Amino acid sequence: MQSARDARVPTLVVVDDDLVTQARLSAYFTQEGYRVLLAGDGEVFWQALAANAVDLVLLDINLPGQDGLSLARDLRARNASIGIILVTSRSDDIDKIVGLEVGADDYVTKPFNPRELLARVKSLLRRTGEARVAHEEILAFGGWTLNLPQRRLCDSEGREVVLTRGEFELLALLARHPAEVMSRDRLSRAVSGRDWDPQDRTIDVLVRRLRAKIDANTEAESLILTVRGEGYRLAAEARDRA
Repeated sequence: MQSARDARVPTLVVVDDDLVTQARLSAYFTQEGYRVLLAGDGEVFWQALAANAVDLVLLDINLPGQDGLSLARDLRARNASIGIILVTSRSDDIDKIVGLEVGADDYVTKPFNPRELLARVKSLLRRTGEARVAHEEILAFGGWTLNLPQRRLCDSEGREVVLTRGEFELLALLARHPAEVMSRDRLSRAVSGRDWDPQDRTIDVLVRRLRAKIDANTEAESLILTVRGEGYRLAAEARDRA
């Protein structure tokens, strides 16, 4: 039986100060069966978030007042489960990398094809839904415990370390296959639902962020090893504690 959350229409928030873009995206996603909320700045966005159960945010980087990157950072600190897709008019990789570092799940560059954005939205929501119905599985490795259905990472003292969705998906894949080298292609499909592009640094950014979190209190070699020319693998053996 479906839960009320699974049965309800997914809710998106379009955060963009351009009214034409708001209208265009609202019409398109409403026609595709989504509930769409609109916000032109951070203040209206937080009000919408407080009053509604939101599944995903389409967040423009260039906003008046609090910019999109700052909003993404604050949102991710408050809620690790809401999907964040950044929308930028600039093709500068710095914006994309910083966006991923502050917790965004994906990004698109203006001008974009609405069908491409729809595909990104569906992919992100599908991964979120799959995580909600995942079977009970708790993995332990190197003093850490990764609870897959609850999407929680805890250290040996039981203290939780907050992960973004991208960080969680990457670590979960490595922990499920500790003896295998995970290629960037495979990791990229797990994280973003698309094949890896050699120009895309998403996976490397996520690995760097994960290392900063799980290796912070040790001088030993990182738990996530780089296999040059191939990808990454988990250094510690992972065992199922379910």
